[in-house]
Amino acid sequence: MAYEIPVTQARAELAELINRVVYGGERVVVTRHGTPLVALVSAADLQRLESEESAEEEQVIRSVSSIHSAPSAAGERGRFGIAAEHRGHDRDE
Repeated sequence: MAYEIPVTQARAELAELINRVVYGGERVVVTRHGTPLVALVSAADLQRLESEESAEEEQVIRSVSSIHSAPSAAGERGRFGIAAEHRGHDRDE
């Protein structure tokens, strides 16, 4: 769990907060009126979060690129008109 601190107090204690994050391994959430604004995390935590985000994006791209076009269902042209006709032309090429 992260240590929460109001923004006014965080301004006065920034050096101490940085030490808590870097040397104490803590995460600090700066709040305004009880609402979280920003978080202080170590550079190592940030790098880990960014690499996880990148891995998730790559997984989504692989999933989407593996989807293939399905053949037209019977009666599709009658139901969808010109859009279905255009789709049929794309498949012929």
